[in-house]
Amino acid sequence: MKAICWQGKKDLRCEVVPDPIIEDPRDAIVRITTTCICGSDLHLMNGFVPTMCAGDVLGHEPMGEVVEVGAEAKARGLSVGDRVVIPFQMTCGECEQCLAGNFSVCQVTNRNADLAQSFFGDTTAGLFGYSHLTGGYAGGQAEYLRVPYAATTAVKLPKTGPDERYIFLSDILPTGWQAAAQADIQPTDTVAVWGCGPVGQFTIMSAKIQGARRVIAIDDVPERLEMARRQGAEIIDRSGGVNVLQTLKEMTDGHGPQKCIDAVGIEAHGPTAVLDLIDRVQTALKLETERPVALREAIMACRSAGTVSIPGVYGGMANMIPLGAVMNKGLTIRTGQTHVRRWTDDLLRRIDEGEIDSTFVITHTVPLGRGPEMYKTFRDKKDGCVKVLLKP
Repeated sequence: MKAICWQGKKDLRCEVVPDPIIEDPRDAIVRITTTCICGSDLHLMNGFVPTMCAGDVLGHEPMGEVVEVGAEAKARGLSVGDRVVIPFQMTCGECEQCLAGNFSVCQVTNRNADLAQSFFGDTTAGLFGYSHLTGGYAGGQAEYLRVPYAATTAVKLPKTGPDERYIFLSDILPTGWQAAAQADIQPTDTVAVWGCGPVGQFTIMSAKIQGARRVIAIDDVPERLEMARRQGAEIIDRSGGVNVLQTLKEMTDGHGPQKCIDAVGIEAHGPTAVLDLIDRVQTALKLETERPVALREAIMACRSAGTVSIPGVYGGMANMIPLGAVMNKGLTIRTGQTHVRRWTDDLLRRIDEGEIDSTFVITHTVPLGRGPEMYKTFRDKKDGCVKVLLKP
C-alpha cells in the first residue's frame, strides 16, 4: 500500500509499504477513505518531537471502512463494513483512567510506556502515527490502517453523509471542544484564543457554543483571521507588530480576558525579535525544546483568578514560563491531550442535528500522493491553506 513516511527532519515521502495485518484479536483493519494533515504533524516534520524512526508512517486523523476484524473486536460489536472514524489515541476502555473518562492517558495502549515514563514521568495513551514515546504505531496517512483495541477506539458513523462531515471527530473538533470546556466558560466571559489554525477555529466555535460573551482571536495570517471573523470572533492581527497584551487590556477595560486559550503550542513565533531570538537560540543549543511564546502571552494576559487552557502541543522542556504571574494572579492552568471518546457521542449528535458544520475549515483536498507537497504548503501557510484532506 501507499503511505506517507517520515525519513528524517523535513524529509517526508509517499512510499510503498507492507499492508497491515491483524496482529491481535482486538485489532481491526480499516480501509482509509479520508485522512488529514494536522498541525501536530508539522512538529514531526520539523524535528521538534523526539524518537522518530526512518520509515514511520504518519497521520492520526483518519476515517474509513472496516475490512477485517479480529475475533475479540468482533465479539465486542465491531463488524466488517462498519464506517468508522479513528481517534488519534487508542483506548482500552478498561483501565482506571479510561473508566474515569481520561482516555488520553490510557494506562494500557502505549506499548512503549517505559520510554514515555523516562521522558514525562508517566505515560500517554498509544497514539497513531506519532513518536515512539507514544507507542510507535503506524499512522493513518495510508491506504489501510491497523487499529489496535479497535472496539473501544473506533467511533461508528452513519452509513451516509460525506466523509468531510465526520472526519474531524478524529482529533481537532473534540480538541477545540475540550479546550473550551477546560476553560469553564461562563456567560459573562471574554475568551481570548491564540492561534487561528484548525484547532483554534474549532476552539472559537466551541467557545461560542459553550456560551462565551465575547471571543477574541489572535493570529497573523489573513485567511485564518478572516475565517475567525466569519465565526463572529473579534480579531487581533499581530502581523504589524501589535502589542497583544496592551490591546487585550484596552479591549477588556484594563483587566484582560477571563479565559485564555493557547491553541498554538510548541512552534510559536515571538512577539518581539528578542524573545523569538532567545527561544530559537535555546532550542538550537538544546537548552529547551519548545518556543512557548503563546503560552507566555496567555498567562500574562489572563485576568486575575482566570483560567488558561492549553490544547497546543508541547513535547519537552520550556524556559521563561512566568510562574510568578500564574501564582500571584491565582490562575488555573488546564491542559492535556484530548480525551477524544469523552466528547464524540455528543459531538456526533450535534453534527447530525445540524448544530455543528465543521467543514468550513477545509481549504484543500488532494490525493494521498501529494501529501509531502501539501505538508510544505500547510507549513508555509501558502495558497490560503488552513486544513488539508488527503484521499488515498
